[in-house]
Amino acid sequence: MESQNIKEFKKKVEALYDDEKSDFRRKFDAAIRGLTPPTVYPDSDVYKDWRGATGKTLAEFFVEWYDWGWKQPIFDGLKYIRKFSWISYENAAGLAFVTSESGRDVLADFTQLQGRQMDSEDSEKLVQQWIDELGEKRMEDFKKGDWSTLNKFFIRELKPGKRPIDHPDDPSVVTAPTDCVINMIVDNLAPDTPLPIKAAVTMSVSRLLDGSEYAEKFIGGTAVSCILMPDTYHRYHAPVGGEVVEARDDVGGVYYGIRDFPDLLNKGNVGYGYDYSLFEDFRRGYAIIKTPYVDHLGEPDGEGYVALVPVGLNSIGSVRFLDPFRNITAESDPVDVKKGDEIGYFQYGGSLNILLFEEKRFPALQLLMGQRIGVLQEVAHTERHFERYVRPLPGRVTPTS
Repeated sequence: MESQNIKEFKKKVEALYDDEKSDFRRKFDAAIRGLTPPTVYPDSDVYKDWRGATGKTLAEFFVEWYDWGWKQPIFDGLKYIRKFSWISYENAAGLAFVTSESGRDVLADFTQLQGRQMDSEDSEKLVQQWIDELGEKRMEDFKKGDWSTLNKFFIRELKPGKRPIDHPDDPSVVTAPTDCVINMIVDNLAPDTPLPIKAAVTMSVSRLLDGSEYAEKFIGGTAVSCILMPDTYHRYHAPVGGEVVEARDDVGGVYYGIRDFPDLLNKGNVGYGYDYSLFEDFRRGYAIIKTPYVDHLGEPDGEGYVALVPVGLNSIGSVRFLDPFRNITAESDPVDVKKGDEIGYFQYGGSLNILLFEEKRFPALQLLMGQRIGVLQEVAHTERHFERYVRPLPGRVTPTS
């Protein structure tokens, strides 16, 4: 049963823990016993020592997190996620707690509570704070809209022409689905059993696509991660044109449970060498696009498939498809889509898109001269995004300079 407010939620957590026979208490206590103290203690802004914690400790932490939501600075978005993640960081019992039925139910309840918080009229007071921190130059990219809540601002729309689609009529050109940091993560996708690929990077494409019959199309193929930062554009678009032959935005899963969350950010080199197999269990959606292929001469070369998989991570991990792309099944008519058409959006919270390609169809990231490969930003800006909330890590001594 969903809590209606933070006081009700606090009582719920405490009551679950006070029941000495409850699975919630058993799993939480095991998580706390499984904690390993870090060799090097991170800054208190990003670290919480959970040793000796009880249900009351956890409940009070959630209240503090919720209260922080009313005044959150934009670049502090990972602060409480990071503090909470120390329960499961390199801790199998902690991971079991956050992904168990009882732990997941509590986290889902809190996530929904945060979602309503960001949908409330009171959250409008945060919007100007975000605008000020993003800066006038970056805000020039966006339409002025109804920003009466933080979530409405979070899914702000681009002005026409601000993200021109590269080669819109060339089906061989794949475009970024959103503003993101891109990493190639797997180039030999496994079917049902996750297999180690390239330094422990694993993924089961069948699980990722929730058993879709199209999963077999991507066996042996390539996966590319497109990770969104909290301050970037949060609508996602079709990377290729064609027909959407299957789509869902309701694949259930966990909200939390990144066992090595700090390593995902990796001091600014986001997602490099990361084990993406855990995202098979997060809340997500997918859209399978049937697209025309061409050969190196630009001549027709049959048809194939590309999958767009939006994954919601932590906090309000919402995955929302636009109406035309919801619940497309084998019994439905395919839906035409042009490269760059909007498919859906994420509301407030962490997120990424994973693109799947068939075998030997996407061997590498390729750019033409003059295309954007990154930005030069002052150190202070990138540190606020990453290093402030990532390092130092347990067991790693971070040099000072």
